[in-house]
Amino acid sequence: MIKIKDMKCGDDNVEFTAMISHITLGKTNGSHKSNYLSITFQDETGTIDAKLWNASQEHIDSLKAGAVVRAKGDIIKYSDNRQMKIISIDDVSYQHSQQLQFLAKAPIDHDVMMKELKQYIQRISNTKLYVITKHLFEKNFEKLKVYPAASKNHHEFASGLAFHTLSMLKVADALMTVYPELNADLLYAGILLHDIGKTVELSGPVVPTYTFEGQMLGHISIAQSMVYASAQELNIEGEEVTLLQHMILSHHGKNEYGSPVLPQIREAEMLHMIDNMDARMNMFNKALETLEVGETSKRVFSLENRTVYKPKMYE
Repeated sequence: MIKIKDMKCGDDNVEFTAMISHITLGKTNGSHKSNYLSITFQDETGTIDAKLWNASQEHIDSLKAGAVVRAKGDIIKYSDNRQMKIISIDDVSYQHSQQLQFLAKAPIDHDVMMKELKQYIQRISNTKLYVITKHLFEKNFEKLKVYPAASKNHHEFASGLAFHTLSMLKVADALMTVYPELNADLLYAGILLHDIGKTVELSGPVVPTYTFEGQMLGHISIAQSMVYASAQELNIEGEEVTLLQHMILSHHGKNEYGSPVLPQIREAEMLHMIDNMDARMNMFNKALETLEVGETSKRVFSLENRTVYKPKMYE
């Protein structure tokens, strides 16, 4: 069975197993209208868009996002991209254990990352910040281990949330050698909890979508309320609780980006900059993965619709 990343234009009768991450129903133009399905297949190596022309009612009823299928198709070039013309598709399954096999995953094992994140919690010396952070980390441990950091754009793979958080903590370590005036306890706690609301905002690692709470509230306000509720439950009060909530509320940096307040302490400003840095590096890396050296990408919407170039010196 071929993997998606190895499929090339001109390959015919390609047999593969993959999961459907997106699917929409359409109708052809003209007098003899027929149903077709636009499908995005994914496996752990990537995604490919596909078309199932003359889709039967059985296909329409049985094929949904999250379905693991065996299929066959021809790989063609369409608008300078690969696209598959599906020949056959069957063996539909929605078993969670099978779905997990076709998810892109963080480059570090999730158990290794969770152990490292625990070690960062142990480095928080302020008792109030330590207790709140440890409480929320342990309470949401299983979700933090496998959830993506987003449904698209950056770190949208299984365990992406843990990988994003750990990467940010490592950047913070480096920056604090340059700016020793930063309060490590605030910065560590803020990074560890800034995106914890995504465990409520998103549905999970398999075909992540926004939950009702996610649509209505957003992860920033969800995370702030989680910190406040934990402080109440643990009978913790004081400036630290307010500052930690401020770190979360301001971490997108601007009102128009979803933060109801702007950073008003050094650690909040640094949290915002580290978060943005790590997200954008991931966007660049994702765009570069599809390119050969010397090639320029199509416009990347999440990077202000710019193109990305892969220098020859990257070889």
